[in-house]
Amino acid sequence: MTIELYTWNTPNGRKISVALEEMGLPYKVVPVNITKGEQMDPRFLELSPNNKIPAILDPEGPDGKPVSIFESGAILLYLGEKTGKFLPKSLGARIPVYEWLMWQMGGFGPIPGQVHHFIALENEQDRAYGLKRFMAETRRLYGVLDRRLEGRDFVAGDLSVADFAILGWAWRHPRHKVDLADFPNVKRWYDALMARPAVRRGMEAKLD
Repeated sequence: MTIELYTWNTPNGRKISVALEEMGLPYKVVPVNITKGEQMDPRFLELSPNNKIPAILDPEGPDGKPVSIFESGAILLYLGEKTGKFLPKSLGARIPVYEWLMWQMGGFGPIPGQVHHFIALENEQDRAYGLKRFMAETRRLYGVLDRRLEGRDFVAGDLSVADFAILGWAWRHPRHKVDLADFPNVKRWYDALMARPAVRRGMEAKLD
């Protein structure tokens, strides 16, 4: 049964395409053009009441019944539960996965997203204030990640949905004006993930 992925070519969309490829789940992309306001379409709002991409429709959900899920973190946890992949079985091993997934959702996403916003502004005064504030915090978050990856291959033990979540945003590091050479552990982690065939497929999937 093919999962429908409602998305656009954004970091949050890439998290899910990478996870689906790594988990070997069949899926088809249903583009939601957020530049044209398609996220406000009533049919999409039935899947994602927060009018944000991504969302998925799994025709074979719990008890074999169709289910829709919105919010990228919830989708990753659902897919991990569904497949038994990239989500540890023991609670103790899950704790760091939960921690770093929530770290991404609460910080390493919203903050770089503000960089994206202010870079696009035409008013130089508005741009200067916003970029100074949010670029500094974005670099701090890259530093947190770099320290976490010291001596570790992945953020939470084995490769997990937390890595996929963070990768979706690290993928946009050029847009954040961040040189990964400044964060060598992040660069090592990033390069290793991007070298994985399934990750490459997820990153190259046409989402728009």
